[in-house]
Amino acid sequence: METPTNQDCRKNGYQKVTFEHKLFVIDQINNGQISANFASKKYNISRATIHYWMKKLSNYTNKKTFVSKDDEIRKLKEKIADLEGIRYFQQDVIIEFEKITGEELSKKLLPESLSEPIQKRKKKLLK
Repeated sequence: METPTNQDCRKNGYQKVTFEHKLFVIDQINNGQISANFASKKYNISRATIHYWMKKLSNYTNKKTFVSKDDEIRKLKEKIADLEGIRYFQQDVIIEFEKITGEELSKKLLPESLSEPIQKRKKKLLK
């Protein structure tokens, strides 16, 4: 049995990968377009390296999309205020429509939970 001649047993030199390429690969994996195993074969990158990128870059993406609780509460309060304004506008339109037609359609056509506030608002406006 012949022994092979001394061949270099060096590892392949590493290839520089741009930050954008790393994000692209991680994004494909996170979106379910490809698996980590397929990405390692397709881009000739070890799975350990891909998992290392995922671990390191998860902090980058989390920081980018982080919203504090105070900001979220403030935005929700603003949205509630906007929706209440829309509700009052809609009630005013219904009241004006009922004045023009002379019929109380809100009692007939709307559920009680919606018609009751309209009737209360109508009484306040008539005073």
